[in-house]
Amino acid sequence: MQLYTVDRANRTLPLVRRIVEDIVREHERWQDAIARLDLLMATSTDTVDLRVVALEREAQSIARDIDAFQGELEALDIQLKDRRLGLVDFPTELDGRRVLLCWRLGEPSVQYWHDEDAGYSARQPLSPTLVG
Repeated sequence: MQLYTVDRANRTLPLVRRIVEDIVREHERWQDAIARLDLLMATSTDTVDLRVVALEREAQSIARDIDAFQGELEALDIQLKDRRLGLVDFPTELDGRRVLLCWRLGEPSVQYWHDEDAGYSARQPLSPTLVG
């Protein structure tokens, strides 16, 4: 696993931002397709409804696209934490221990970190120690 400095994570952000934007957009489309599918299945009286089959295929196709985008991040050793928020973590080290640099879609740069076993709610602003 490759480790990121704050500078390297920020240099990677243009690519990461595009991938995460795709994930968030496609996740919304997937949720919409699932909601339409649930509604259709609840109201359909046909045993084989071709609309249900088409929506199932659409949802599966979108899910495959999302998985492919997530694979692009994983190939960079970047962890996708939340598809809805567009939240990712970059592995790094602080004082000899592994921690994660944390970035969320909409933020201008990587500005936070948290312990590996902590989550988004425990993130802390970067200190000069990590930035340097």
